[in-house]
Amino acid sequence: MADPARGFERRLHRIYGLFALGVLAFIALVGMVDRGGGRHGWVGATFLIATIGVYAVIGLLCRTTDETEYFAAGRRVPAMYNGMATAADWMSAASFIGTAGVLYLQGFAGLAYILGWTGGYCLVAVLLAPYLRRFGQFTIPDFLGARYGGSLPRLVGAAAAVLVSFVYLVVQIYGVGLVTSHLAGFSFEIGVFVGLGGVLMCSFLGGMRAVTWTQVAQYIVLIVAYLVPTVWLSVKQTGNPVAPLAYGAQLQQVSERERQIVADPAEREVMARYAQRAAQADAKLGDVRASMADDDRQLSAQIAQLRAEAAPLAQIQQLRRMQATLPRNEEDAREHYVKARDEAAARARPLGGLPPHAGPVRTVADGTDAPPGGADATESSARRNFLALVLCLMVGTAAMPHVLMRCYTTPSVRAARRSVGWALFFILLLYLMAPALAVFVKHEVLTHVVGLPFNELPGWLLRWSRLSGSLVSVEDVNGDGLLQFGELKLSSDMIVLAAPEIGGLPSVVTYLVAAGGLAAALSTADGLLLTISNSLARDVYYQSVNPQISPARRVLMAKMVVLLVALLAAYVASLHIAQVVPLVAAAFSLAAAAFFPALALGIFWPRANGIGASSGMLAGLGLCVYYMAVNFEMGRALFGLGPPTAATRWFDIHPVAAAVFAVPFGLAVAVVVSLLTKPPDAERMRWLRNLHTPQPGER
Repeated sequence: MADPARGFERRLHRIYGLFALGVLAFIALVGMVDRGGGRHGWVGATFLIATIGVYAVIGLLCRTTDETEYFAAGRRVPAMYNGMATAADWMSAASFIGTAGVLYLQGFAGLAYILGWTGGYCLVAVLLAPYLRRFGQFTIPDFLGARYGGSLPRLVGAAAAVLVSFVYLVVQIYGVGLVTSHLAGFSFEIGVFVGLGGVLMCSFLGGMRAVTWTQVAQYIVLIVAYLVPTVWLSVKQTGNPVAPLAYGAQLQQVSERERQIVADPAEREVMARYAQRAAQADAKLGDVRASMADDDRQLSAQIAQLRAEAAPLAQIQQLRRMQATLPRNEEDAREHYVKARDEAAARARPLGGLPPHAGPVRTVADGTDAPPGGADATESSARRNFLALVLCLMVGTAAMPHVLMRCYTTPSVRAARRSVGWALFFILLLYLMAPALAVFVKHEVLTHVVGLPFNELPGWLLRWSRLSGSLVSVEDVNGDGLLQFGELKLSSDMIVLAAPEIGGLPSVVTYLVAAGGLAAALSTADGLLLTISNSLARDVYYQSVNPQISPARRVLMAKMVVLLVALLAAYVASLHIAQVVPLVAAAFSLAAAAFFPALALGIFWPRANGIGASSGMLAGLGLCVYYMAVNFEMGRALFGLGPPTAATRWFDIHPVAAAVFAVPFGLAVAVVVSLLTKPPDAERMRWLRNLHTPQPGER
C-alpha cells in the first residue's frame, strides 16, 4: 500500500523543482531583455511584481480557517521542507542584508553573528526541538502553561513573545522598505507599506500553512540571489567558482591594500582633519549656547556669500537644510556636539575607524563602524564583547519563539529533530558565502573606487546617498578632489544590496539580489506576525479570557491581530530608528532572557514551578530591558538621560549582549523562587515524565 506521506513529499519535490527551474528561466529571460536595452526601472519593477505576486498566489491557494492548519500547517510538513522553511524564516533581513555588511565593516569581529546563530541551532536540536514536538500544541506560551500550570506563566510568556517578536518584526519591515525602495525607486516610507502587502497576503489568509509553503519558495529565491553574485565575483576576481575556497587569496590582497592606505599621506591628512573636527566639537561643549549662535551665524554668512556669487541653487538649498536642522535647545545641542565629536574621533583613526579585515578582534561586533566603547576600546574589552555576543545569539536562537514554533509543524518528533539538521544545512549554504562576499566587495572598493576623482565616482555611490544619507556618506574632507578610504562611509545595510553594482555585474543581478533580500525579510516577517497574533489571540484571549470561543473565531481573531500589528510595525519601521543588525541582536538578547531559563528548567528540572518560572522570566527580561534602556542612545533619549557613556556599561559589555547578565540572573531567580515555594503537583510531574518518554515510532 502506498505511503501517503511519501507521495505528498514526492509531489512537493516536483512542484518546487519546477519552481526552481522557473526562477532560473525568469532570471535568464529578464537578463536577455535587460541586455537588449530594457529600462532598468522596468527590470526592477518586474522583479518586485513577479516575486510578491508568486508569494501572494501561494498565500491565496493555501488560505484556511482550520485551526490546526492555520496555527501548525496541519502538522504534516516533511523534515526537509520544514528545514527549508525554517531556514527562510531564519534568513531574515539581518542574515541576508546585514551579515556580509558587518563582516565588511568589522572583519573577523563580525563572525560573532555567524558563530552565534549557527551554534544556537545545535542547542535547539539537542535541548528543545524533540520535547516541544512531543508536547504538540501551537505556541511557546502553550508549552509554558501546560508545563507549569495556571495562567501566569502563559501570560508572562505571551507578553514576552509579543515584545521580542515585535522588535524583530520592525527590523524585517525596515528591510522590506529598504529593498522595495531600491527595486522600484519608491521613497523608503512608501516602500515599507508596499512591501507590507506581500507580508499580509500570506500570513493573513493562510496562517502557518500559507507561510510554510511560501517560505520554501522564498528560500529558493534568496539562496539563488545570494549565490549568483558571490560566485560571479569569485570567478571575476580569482577564476575559482568555489567562493569559500577562493576568497583567501583576495583577503591577502585586501590586507596589503589596507597597509598601503594606512601609510598614504593623503589618508593621514584626512585623519588629521577629522581629529580637528573632533577637537572643535569638544570645544563647543564648553559653551553650548554660544556655540549654537555661532553655528547659525556661520551658516547664514555662507548662504549670503553663495547668493552674492550666484552659486548653484542646490548648494544654497543644502546649507538651508543644514540650518533648519540645527538644534534648537541646549540639551539637543549638547547631544549633537557629543555625537559629532565621537563620530569624528572614530573616523580620525586609520582606515576611517574600521579594523584591518584580517586583524584580531579589536572592535565590538555590533554592526557599526566604531566600537561602542569609543575610539579607545581595549582589545580585552572587544574580546569580552565578542564572546558575550556569541553566547547571547546562541541562547537567543534556542529561545526565539518564531523559530521554536517550527517544531510543531512536523509529523513526528523524529521529523522535528531531522528538520533542525536540514535547517542547519540550508543556513550554512548562505553563511559560508557571507565572509567571501564581504572580502570580494571590499576588494572592489579598495582597488576600483578609492583614489577616483570626485567627478568620476561610480553611479551607485550617488544613487545610494540620495536614497538615504545614513547608507552612504562621501565627503572631500582634505579638498584634494580624490576619494580617500577615510572619506567614504558605507552602512552595513547596503553592502549586499549594492554588491553587484560595486562589482560591475549586470543590472539584472542587482535586482535579483534585491528580490532575494525581499524574500528574506518577508519570510521572517510572516513568521513573526504569526507568533504575535497567536500569542494574543490564543494565549491571551482564548486561554485566559474567553475559553468558549470557537476555533473558527480564534482563527478570525488571529487574522485581525495580524493586520493591526503589521500596520503598527510598518509605522515604527518608517521612522528609521536603527541599523538592522544591532537591533536584531537586541531582539535575541531579549528572547534569551525571557524564555531560555523557563524552557530549559521546565524540561530538565522537575522542581521548577510556575511562580519560579514566571519570576525568572520577569527578572531576566526586566534586567535585559533596563540594561538596554540605559545604554542605547534611543533609550536614554526616551528617559531624558543624555548620551550613553562607558561608565553605564558593566564590564564594558555592549547593550546588544545584555542577555549575558540577564540569563544567569533569570535562571538564579527561577531556581531560588522555585525552592522557596511549593513543588509542582503530581499532575505536573506526571506530565513531565510523559514528555521524557519516547513514543512508538519516534526513533
